[in-house]
Amino acid sequence: MFQDRTDAGKKLAATLKSYENSKAIVLALPRGGVVVGYEVSKELNLPLDVLVVRKIGAPFNSEYAIGALSEKDTLVMGVHSGVEYSRDEVKEIIDQEKTEMKRRIRVYRAGRSLPKVGNKTVILVDDGLATGLTAQAAIASIRKLKAKQVVFAAPVCARDCLSTILPKIDNINCLLTPDYFTSIGSYYKDFSQVSDKEVIELLAKSKNRTKQ
Repeated sequence: MFQDRTDAGKKLAATLKSYENSKAIVLALPRGGVVVGYEVSKELNLPLDVLVVRKIGAPFNSEYAIGALSEKDTLVMGVHSGVEYSRDEVKEIIDQEKTEMKRRIRVYRAGRSLPKVGNKTVILVDDGLATGLTAQAAIASIRKLKAKQVVFAAPVCARDCLSTILPKIDNINCLLTPDYFTSIGSYYKDFSQVSDKEVIELLAKSKNRTKQ
């Protein structure tokens, strides 16, 4: 169990030392992934930015992921047998999440474009992998940006979901891959919600550090 996301980020960075001082870039999934990603970028002396992804929750239960969308017009839908919902219901949820995604891009980047990652290694960081849908959407976005390599890194990953992203990436670093996975938060002593303000502050600190 990790103390918090900062602790997890430091431990995760220790497994990524081969990328230290390289031309790689860390892209973190907000909000929680940014705290982990900040520690990874700091320990490896790499630039940090965000890649905004939104989970698409089921109409009957917003916590039950049926898909995910990300930047570069990327949409990934899962396959859920026995679950019925109308196309209009799903479209309404997708539209709502697109609006929230645009808001977060505006707030976190303040007018900046997605970083140029062509011919670079991207280390995609989140605070955990549960269903794998948000990771798949993020990976698809990075592939559209023509990254040279995609490395997925998270402190904890559900073992049965690794097979969904392994064919889509070049390398993976997960500290914990439990057979019986309950939730990401159950592997952290402190899994407090991360605010927009904290994300903005960490991005600013990272930008100032890489300028020095």
